[in-house]
Amino acid sequence: MTGPEPVPEPVHVTLPWRVLVVVPARNEEATLGGCLASVDRAAARLRQSRPTVGLEVAVVLDSCTDRSAEALARFPHVRCVPVDLRRVGAARAAGVLAVRADRGRTPHPTDRTWLASTDADGEVPPDWLTSQLDRADRGAAAVLGMVQPQRGLPEAVLAHWHAQHPAREDHDHVHGANLGVRLDHYDHVGGFEPLEEHEDVRLVERLVHSGVRVDRTSEARVTTSSRRLGRTPGGFAGFLALLQERTTENLSEVSTRATG
Repeated sequence: MTGPEPVPEPVHVTLPWRVLVVVPARNEEATLGGCLASVDRAAARLRQSRPTVGLEVAVVLDSCTDRSAEALARFPHVRCVPVDLRRVGAARAAGVLAVRADRGRTPHPTDRTWLASTDADGEVPPDWLTSQLDRADRGAAAVLGMVQPQRGLPEAVLAHWHAQHPAREDHDHVHGANLGVRLDHYDHVGGFEPLEEHEDVRLVERLVHSGVRVDRTSEARVTTSSRRLGRTPGGFAGFLALLQERTTENLSEVSTRATG
């Protein structure tokens, strides 16, 4: 007589990541194509290194009156989310709601879903998504990357920018143009608030307060527009305008002292 057959050890299978990319856009016909082409390059790099990953991209056209929709139409694999919200926080949140919908499929676990956020006036590097997922695999609940302005700033202003934004892993900057977060943690803290600006900062504040691991890195910098006239006074364009004003004032003061 034989004894009972041994109970097999449970097999723990780690599900592949599902990646959701959300891009809010408001009258960005001139830059949206370049942004999405860069996201495509990052997606290709991701699929090359992680063939089983699922990836979806959504562009939120918020109150656009230009030809942004035509620019988006050249990327038929990207989901178009038209809204009339006029607030970047609300637009980002609407994009998350749209792109996370499983559309009849078995829902993917939120703890294996990664949300990556960028802006329509910038371009992400090829390793943008692979870098974020590598950190997620090592336990990061969110990843805060850095940005750098495109060409177009006066040399003195650009030098001032780099002096204030040295490439380091412990930086204290928050940019919606270069941000990633695991979806379950995003949900836990309430997601993006429907604000006109600083919805990214508020989200990160709540993530930090919740005690999860938030990585800050200078890897995979996103190149963003160097324009100085933006949608809101407190946005990135407004910051560059203020930086240019201060740089000009400092140079004028130095010149006055030198000739005085």
